[in-house]
Parts: sequence; C-alpha cells; structure tokens
Amino acid sequence: MRIVVLDDYQQVAADFADWSVLGAEVEFVSRPIVDDEDLVATLTGAEAVVAMRERTAFTAGRLSRLPDLRLLVTTGRVNASIDLDAARAQGIIVCGTESTTSATPELTWGLILSVLRSIPTEDASVRNGGWQTTVGGDLDGHRLGVVGLGRLGAKVARVGAAFGMDVVAWSQNLDADRAEGLGVRAVSKEELFSTADVVTIHYKLSERSQGLVSANELELMKSGSILVNTSRAGLVDTEALIEALEAGRIRGAGLDVHDLEPLPSDHRLRSTPRTVLTPHLGYVTEDTYRIFFTQAVEDIAAWTAGEPIRVLT
Repeated sequence: MRIVVLDDYQQVAADFADWSVLGAEVEFVSRPIVDDEDLVATLTGAEAVVAMRERTAFTAGRLSRLPDLRLLVTTGRVNASIDLDAARAQGIIVCGTESTTSATPELTWGLILSVLRSIPTEDASVRNGGWQTTVGGDLDGHRLGVVGLGRLGAKVARVGAAFGMDVVAWSQNLDADRAEGLGVRAVSKEELFSTADVVTIHYKLSERSQGLVSANELELMKSGSILVNTSRAGLVDTEALIEALEAGRIRGAGLDVHDLEPLPSDHRLRSTPRTVLTPHLGYVTEDTYRIFFTQAVEDIAAWTAGEPIRVLT
C-alpha cells in the first residue's frame, strides 16, 4: 500500500509519529501542491493520503481523478477544503483527528503584543545597531473586542481579562448570558468595532460570514486600534484592510491567515506598513503535530484492519 502525506512544509511529519507500524511505503511531500495536474501526478497509485488542515483542496473534480484513493485523513475534525459528499459518493472514507484548543489563542496573543509593542520592528532596530524607535500601546484598562466567543475566542477573552482589559464580544448568535458567565459583555457589532482597542477574530468562515470585516467595519475602528486575524482570511476584506493600514487609519494588524497560502512573494501585504505577518502558524505546535500525526497513523491502521475510526463521511 502506498501512503502519501501531503503538505509537510517543515519536513517534520516523520518525526511526530511511528509510521513504521503501518508496514507500508510512506511518502512525505513537503512542497505545496501547485494545481490539479500536480495533485493527480503526486497521488496516482496512493490508496491512503494524509492532508494537513486545508492546505490542499480535495474538490469533487479532483477526487474524481484519483481512482486509487480509498482513505483520506485530514488533521483536525473539520476541513472545508474536502468535498465530503463527493468523497462519500466515490466510496472514499474520510477520517479526522483531534486537535488542541490552546495553540491558536496563544499565537493570537503573540500577534497582539507584537503589533501593539512593535516587537519585530524593535528587534530589527537592535540587530541593526539602533535602539528605541517606537512608542508602544497598552492593554491594562483598554478594551478587547472578541469577534466570535466560541472555544478559541473564550480562551483569548480570559487572557484579556488577566491583562486587566475590558472584554466585549459579538457574534451573530451570541448568547448574552453565556458571555456574562465568561466575564464578557455582549455588544453590537458596531459598538465592538468602534470602541475596542484590540479587535481579534475567532469566527467560522461560511457564505454568511465571508467579508465579515469589510471597509465599513474598518472605518468604525479607532485610529489607535489594531486588528488580529488567526481564523480565516476570507472573514476580512484584505484590500480594504491594506488601504486602511496604508492610510494610517488604524494602528496595525496581525495576520496569520491569508487569501492565498503560501503568500505569493509579490503580494501587496508583504510591503504593507504596521503589520506582523505569520505563515498560518496557529496550529503549528509540537503538541498539536504530535496529536495530528499519531492519530493519522491510528486512522490508517484502523482502516487497514477494516474498522475505521474518527470517520467524517
């Protein structure tokens, strides 16, 4: 049996699980898949494939061109880039894995502090022989606006409270009593964007939430406020955000997710001022990878034994 592990960008998948127990040929692909033809050429003959989150799409059209594929394992329990209906119709079993809920909130605070205190800029200044060049912002006594108060948003909110921030939240169906139980005050979308000093997004991307943060929301934000997005790029109008940053209408932005990933070398964001950009690192931690790849091996072993586990289709 041929097994292909896609999207191993850091070339570490082999180190986070014992793949030898599968007794099969396992190939690790570290480069991004370019297009349909590249995917077909890479996976021809593979019966089992492991996909890292949503780095590679498995659309109905792509799946139809992979007649050898019998098992598709995605890290995590949800992958919007896999057409589950098409996989089911083609007889392909799709399995998932568990994941941590701490990694992304932790990175969120890394981005908040990096933007607010200009850490990358000051680091570069010191390394280049300089010294202080910026004046940082503050958290204590200032307002944190959490867009989406689910598992991740709630963790971010608790840290904000520990910093002494006034924490408010909004989502389309946010329960005010639940928010209050978390020490958070539910507010309108307009109030959140117009009064928060830090806006952080933790929202599920869907047709309804596409472009949730548009030019209108950015216009509402205070000139000294920052925006952080560790959820999905499609939630924010990237062009409107770039324009707001270039015009100096907001203090800055921390972005871990991008419309195109990997981000093209000539993308406008790379030269946009007052930004801290990370390459979708929210889930990229040792503990998370250990869960992802150990359970991916378990999924393949269980499927081979005729008793698939963590089945999504």
